Amino acid sequence: MNPNLAAAFDLLPEYLAWHVLLSASALALGLIISLPLAVAASRSPRLRWPVLAFAGLIQTIPSLALLALFYPLLLVVSALSLSLTGHGFSALGFLPSLLALTLYSMLPILRTATTGILGVDPAVREAADGVGMTARQKLFQVELPLAMPVIMAGVRTAAVWTIGAATLSTPVGQTSLGNYIFAGLQTENWVSVLFGCAASAVLAMTADQLLGLIETGAARRDRRLMIGGAIGLLVGIVIAILPLATFGKPGSYVVGAKNFSEQYILAELMADRLERAGATVSRKEDLGSAVAYRALAAGELDVYVDYTGTLWTNVLNRQDNPGRQAVLDGLTTELEKRDGVTVLGSLGFENAYAFAMKADRAKALGIVSLADLAREAPKLTLGTDIEFLSRPEWKAVDAAYGFRFKAQRSFQPTFMYRALSGGEADVISAFSSDGRIAADKLVVLTDPKGALPPYDAVILVSPQRADDPRLLAALKPLVGSIPVSAMQGANYSVDRDTDKASPAEAARGLSK
Repeated sequence: MNPNLAAAFDLLPEYLAWHVLLSASALALGLIISLPLAVAASRSPRLRWPVLAFAGLIQTIPSLALLALFYPLLLVVSALSLSLTGHGFSALGFLPSLLALTLYSMLPILRTATTGILGVDPAVREAADGVGMTARQKLFQVELPLAMPVIMAGVRTAAVWTIGAATLSTPVGQTSLGNYIFAGLQTENWVSVLFGCAASAVLAMTADQLLGLIETGAARRDRRLMIGGAIGLLVGIVIAILPLATFGKPGSYVVGAKNFSEQYILAELMADRLERAGATVSRKEDLGSAVAYRALAAGELDVYVDYTGTLWTNVLNRQDNPGRQAVLDGLTTELEKRDGVTVLGSLGFENAYAFAMKADRAKALGIVSLADLAREAPKLTLGTDIEFLSRPEWKAVDAAYGFRFKAQRSFQPTFMYRALSGGEADVISAFSSDGRIAADKLVVLTDPKGALPPYDAVILVSPQRADDPRLLAALKPLVGSIPVSAMQGANYSVDRDTDKASPAEAARGLSK
């Protein structure tokens, strides 16, 4: 079997279990909220429009944005709860995903349930009134049974939408089948991408067919079909989520990672060392920079690797550059003092933002430094990773050199390099530890004004794990152990076009 396919199958039980649990919970909650609202809307024309309009408005918000918006909101609520009651809750992962997907599931259920109830023949309603039925009896014994086929059509649509949108929960820290897709896109592991898409599609079609059985049973007044579909759904959900029975056992650790190859490799490296020490480890990958740090400070991650320049500018909001060692020392003191976060130490290499161009293009334009780049910028297109143009580092370097590019485009990091080689970009915000700089014969432009801070890779430990002997014993030997050449080689082994290594394989190469 193809190694990538075998690795995908190994991860399937965990990814599928979380995906099913999340989707089923969101759909169930959506039903619990939507059906009473639909009944109320069918009774009151004044209520009907605002309820359906609100559900429709939610659908206009991109599902990824909806998922992301719940994270900062829940952080505020959790902090408030902690201050008032002494108990907070996790704002990362399952809860924001559940709330966003619940809202996303409501429109088709609300619309079809309202339509189904309103569509009941008035003569049937009159007959129910004539035999003396109460409003409650008429609803549960006449209107809902007659409307059930229409309602189930909406539930089927909501289920397919929810299962598909659940793949987008990965960036807010929720494990799902989306992990295959996000990681696969970044590392150009198309087997992983296709596997994630196929698994999600099969899950959606299976749920749709089982719900369709209930719909058919409702239309035919056949209880056997309805019960069979319901039992099939229940059994499928229970079997799918069984692997989660071991989740959260004492001694388990959560290792975080951002959304590029180096982060996957380093997360695997740390997870492997913890597992060899006898610990149970789960991974939360594809996190944004701000989400990752906040999650660590809140104890929702136990450890991850970040970069001193990112922490200096984005967390401490500093814009000065006192030098590499001063930045590291300042971070070590300030993060522990402010958030209780421990900087365990530098891994030994720097992964700095570095503006890079194809060597022949830079030579033809006479560009060696960022000052030279500023001179030629009106003729050129800048390609960056998705978050760079919104980061303080870009604002600092732009202020220092006064760039005026012809165009600016954002890409996933892997596709950013593709854009440079394909001519869609003339210069990119590369990463200094990326092996593709040497492999693609790129030239890194100098920064004579020192606008960009240093970016030493450092291990960060959450406040709850700051004195954890097993974690510290497992990870302290990594401090100072990885030269930049080794990291470049590991990164390139994952990012190259042929004979790719998996992040876990690259991590094992680093640990030798």
